[in-house]
Amino acid sequence: MNATLPRVHPTVVHMLAEAAARRGQAPALVCGGQRLDYDGYVTAVAAFAAELETRGARGARVATLLPNSIDACIAAFAVLAAGAQHVPLNPLYTQRELTQILEDASPAVLVIDEGLLDAGAPAAAAAGVPHRVILGRATRRLDVPARRSTIPSMPHPGQLALLQYTGGTTGRPKGVNLTHAAIAVNVSQREGLLPTRPDVERVLCVMPLFHSYAMAMGLFLAAYCRGCLVVLERYQPERLLETIAGERITIFPGSPTLFVGLMAHADFARSDWSSVHTCYSGAAPLAEETLRRWCRVVPAPVYEGYGQTEAGPVLSFNPVGGPIKPGSVGVPVADTVLEVVDVETGTRVLPAGERGEIRAHGPQLMQGYRNRPEETAQALRDGWLYTGDIGEFDADGYLYVRDRKKDMVIVGGYNVYPREVEEVLCTHPAIAEAAVVGAPDAYRGEILRAYAVLRAGATATAADLLAHCAANLAKYKVPATLELLAALPKTSVSKTDKQALRARARGAA
Repeated sequence: MNATLPRVHPTVVHMLAEAAARRGQAPALVCGGQRLDYDGYVTAVAAFAAELETRGARGARVATLLPNSIDACIAAFAVLAAGAQHVPLNPLYTQRELTQILEDASPAVLVIDEGLLDAGAPAAAAAGVPHRVILGRATRRLDVPARRSTIPSMPHPGQLALLQYTGGTTGRPKGVNLTHAAIAVNVSQREGLLPTRPDVERVLCVMPLFHSYAMAMGLFLAAYCRGCLVVLERYQPERLLETIAGERITIFPGSPTLFVGLMAHADFARSDWSSVHTCYSGAAPLAEETLRRWCRVVPAPVYEGYGQTEAGPVLSFNPVGGPIKPGSVGVPVADTVLEVVDVETGTRVLPAGERGEIRAHGPQLMQGYRNRPEETAQALRDGWLYTGDIGEFDADGYLYVRDRKKDMVIVGGYNVYPREVEEVLCTHPAIAEAAVVGAPDAYRGEILRAYAVLRAGATATAADLLAHCAANLAKYKVPATLELLAALPKTSVSKTDKQALRARARGAA
């Protein structure tokens, strides 16, 4: 099916300004005890944008180091409204990690929460950041501006809007350059497959706001539909379940880690999800068994999608009104072409049912990596973004992401994609989560090592789980070892940290 592209705003700042003009008194932001309507939202954005301009922001970069908060939402839009490029930073990063990114980004201003100064202040000093703005309950809040302001001047669609650093699970993080046009069109592309209801949606944001998924499926989505964004400062299952019911949430963007964590909570089965009409899953692959378990309790459909920071970030989704295929990330968003090509040359387009590297072409793609011309040339070739993901299409044009290209493991000459083995492990009734990585082996070249977490109260041995694999997989795909863990290691954005597991696997050799 071909998605239709609905109205595209020139920039997301135009989007917010229109929402304020049409629904000024309507609720826009909720976080804890703080509430802000659209008039207050755009006034706070305009006031802070004007201040940032006085600090040299226009045409430069402004980094933000903020936890989930109303201030984080205001700051994100204010940086864009000031004509600067927004550099959102992970609040969990160490001083070393922050210094690396700040040195690469070279921002004119760092907007930082008072609780993050221990790591952020020395990093900013080491990177030579000229200006700092400190926010926090004890210092300053952006939602109470000193004077009423209007947005100084609207940004141009062709200007750089975001410099988002990829997760950094391997090597130094890479800064992705995205224009205003790219992120604005991507909001509309998502809307074409997953239409919202203007003026009524209440969107829960529990994902970290520095992350591209939270921005696209929370911050910008709410502004597009003129809805209310309910922000949780941190993930606490009890608080999340209370908020779903208490704030009458209608849209819940989640991730596999969130779904698994909530299902393990004692109150999940009796919580009230009656107001929710749509759930999204992104940031990591959703195991089919996790989806089935979730849908037994939550009546709203789960639409799984696919994307990456380099693609604005959304590339595909299971569409509203079309079939939802478990295990699939759906069909391409409007004005986007996705192809599966051979891994060796990256030029031969493969037919449905054959696996290869996914490449993308569309208006939402990045301009390139900051200060990384060689890596940009590798990722962007002849107008195509080579995603580094392995996938295949089915006969209906639905995409299935099977694994990362670099995660392919060659066992005795056979290509094995760990995602397939993980999916099989997750069908075992005792398994809550599983991850599989490759490890060097003198005889086979590489072997598979599996790691699993049992559900609360479940009993199963490693031998039981390996027998389950042997019953469902070709012999060469069965892990050589399986280790039961209390929890899988996670990255700062709640993805399974496969780098840590690979290190563990090498140590077990």
